[in-house]
Amino acid sequence: MKKRYTLCLFLYLCCLEGMAQQSVVTKTPGSIFGFAVDSLVKTPLPFVTVSIKDQSSKILTASVTDEKGYFELVNTEEGDVVIQLSFVGYKTFTKSLRITASSKSVDAGTIKMQQDLIQLKEVAVTGQKASVSLELDKKIFEVGKDILSQTGSATELLNGVPSVSVGPSGAISLRGNSNVLILINGRRSGLTQANALEQIPADQIERVEVITNPSSRYDAAGSAGIINLILKKNRKAGFNGQLRLVGGMPNDNRISPSLNFKSDKVNLFATLGIRFSDYVGLYKTRQFTEDNEVSTFLNQRQDEKRHDDGRLVYVGADYLLNNKNTITAAFFKNATNDHDKTALRYDYSNITKTDSTLLRNGESWEKRDYNQLEFNYTKLFSKPGKKYTVDMQYDFWNSDKDWNLSTKKLFPAEQTLAAIRTGSIGSSKDFLLQTDLVQPLDSNAVLEFGLKAEKRNVTSLFKAEQQIDDHWDIIENIDNELTYDELIGSGYIQLKSKVGNLAYQLGMRTEYTRIEIQDRDHIYDRSRNYTRFFPTVNLTYQLASGATFQANYSKRINRPSLNLLYPFNELTDFNSRYVGNPELNPSYADVFEFGFLKAGNGLTINPSVYYQNNSGIIQDYTFRNQQGIFITSPVNIDREIRSGFELSVLYNPLKSLQLNAELNAYRFKQKGWYQEHNFDYSGNALTSRISAQLKLDHQLSFQFRYNFTGAQSNAQRHTAAIHYIDFGISKNLLKNAATVVFDVTNLFNLRNYKTTTTGNDYLQTQINRPNAARYRLTFLYRLNGKGNQAVRQAKRGNRE
Repeated sequence: MKKRYTLCLFLYLCCLEGMAQQSVVTKTPGSIFGFAVDSLVKTPLPFVTVSIKDQSSKILTASVTDEKGYFELVNTEEGDVVIQLSFVGYKTFTKSLRITASSKSVDAGTIKMQQDLIQLKEVAVTGQKASVSLELDKKIFEVGKDILSQTGSATELLNGVPSVSVGPSGAISLRGNSNVLILINGRRSGLTQANALEQIPADQIERVEVITNPSSRYDAAGSAGIINLILKKNRKAGFNGQLRLVGGMPNDNRISPSLNFKSDKVNLFATLGIRFSDYVGLYKTRQFTEDNEVSTFLNQRQDEKRHDDGRLVYVGADYLLNNKNTITAAFFKNATNDHDKTALRYDYSNITKTDSTLLRNGESWEKRDYNQLEFNYTKLFSKPGKKYTVDMQYDFWNSDKDWNLSTKKLFPAEQTLAAIRTGSIGSSKDFLLQTDLVQPLDSNAVLEFGLKAEKRNVTSLFKAEQQIDDHWDIIENIDNELTYDELIGSGYIQLKSKVGNLAYQLGMRTEYTRIEIQDRDHIYDRSRNYTRFFPTVNLTYQLASGATFQANYSKRINRPSLNLLYPFNELTDFNSRYVGNPELNPSYADVFEFGFLKAGNGLTINPSVYYQNNSGIIQDYTFRNQQGIFITSPVNIDREIRSGFELSVLYNPLKSLQLNAELNAYRFKQKGWYQEHNFDYSGNALTSRISAQLKLDHQLSFQFRYNFTGAQSNAQRHTAAIHYIDFGISKNLLKNAATVVFDVTNLFNLRNYKTTTTGNDYLQTQINRPNAARYRLTFLYRLNGKGNQAVRQAKRGNRE
């Protein structure tokens, strides 16, 4: 099978390369076409006015360049004409052309527009992109000058993006569904692994693309959809950079210098991130259990202090071989050192009095080292819009974590119990190869297809011991090594075109998956091979009024993540544990969505309805084992049907005031059994967010944001409503070359997660507050740039 797959991949790559060499251009007779680019940085210039004039300066025809800088004007007359290009901030370009009967089509080539430095000093740009816009397969939310997006991390920024929320453990959800794929600049990246998103400064994100129904060019993973973070890139020639300093309480100190140098041939970029952060958590549990008609009560309190040190380095270069060929190479490294301390107090009692009190203190040390090598080759062609790309990526990481646990009985008599220690060592290697070809068929239709292969190998060693006298014994046979091998090969094809006001995109993706799990003791050995097809349909209809209707369908897969499969567990809390399930199967979703977007007169409204039919969904199941320990483990149940309504509203009643509100309400119905436990349940869920931003004189701005998540339930668990407040103040200094921001997240410590879990013989209520209120002061200084000049943080251009 391996040989056949490798041979098919090689032959298909050869075919793509062969097709990529074709560059025959067929144009409408009597057309003048070409590209407009910046003369220094060679970036495309959209919305440039292009006009054709006769010798008396009479305009024969006119148009504007598209987002790729391309223009095409038809029905021009024979004879000598003059082409003129004009754009704010650039010198007007003129050139004489001759159109003859034998050659009515003229290729004007790539026209390099020169910046008008004098004019640039006089021009003040006041227009902004729409905060919400629709494309064929995505919603785009522009971060803009949002105050709360200038400080903190990417994780905190996502908590303010419509449709997106972040849970207490850092899990990111889309429309209340945590089965979401996170991408950076359209690609899977080490920047999304573990806590690496905490290392990305929020102010370096230009926009967030929420793709609830991805097209076939994207991986089919993530039944909820995809969240794609687009980082800012440098738009200026020469030497640019910025320095970002953060100080906070609890301790949150960050230093993030960034440098960029861009010339005609090369773009060098480098980012360094250094972080020292402390987190204070509080977890309380009230528990009732009944065994043989004997009732027991437990009050448990856990105080947690976490300290994280992080180092991030991202360096690379884009090199322009010529106007048609570019290569990019980059290296990313994210290293962290975590030191956590916990204190758990257990007070057991019966109906009348306290039986016993125990105290467990824990201390852990963890080192993680994530590395990523990237390479990209992009070939452009004379035919507008045609592009061929090859991407290679190699990730490798390792981790080492140790826990030391001491337990003491405080009542009724003091007693020191056996010490416990655990150790886990993990490593991973991941190689990816991807190639894509974009082939325009005519002025409206575009054909895209490509191949991708990804090979991943993860090993993990876990051991738990307790001290007996002067030696250490293995606990419950927890001493094993597991190897996880994954191969995913995929190919896709999609057609994008337009008929009148209707734009459509039809695609098909197929993915072959092979997963093998083996452990040293052969307890969890498992192998799976399967091939699935994933069709996509995206339709957009544009009304004359500027309103847009959209309809989408996609089929998705949710492969269980490694932490859900991982069968080993930490022993920090002897009352409860989370244990992965190697027997998990992937779940599948059919997703339908209808949306509408209307913008005008300071008001943007974006309602949508959606429907998801999910089979084999993964859900947590909590039970008590024979020792009375609460075990939570993910399981597959039969089905979930979810239907919902979503609304985003942006309103600017005044030039200085911006109001934003969003609402997501859905109903779900779950059905299934697991080990005689009935998971049948129907329920509702509601989330909402309100934000207001006020801009005053002297470059001073305020922002307030209120977040609300309504109560949610399933067959076993009920989660109470959650609400919290974020607040920020921003002030520009030094002629807008610097910005100072003061912000507060989780103001008044309102964000508490209360969960009640019910079983046949127990009732457990937990109140978790993983992060206390955080106060931060941020200073941002831009080198050789003012206002909102963007600085290149990571490569992206070749991959879009």
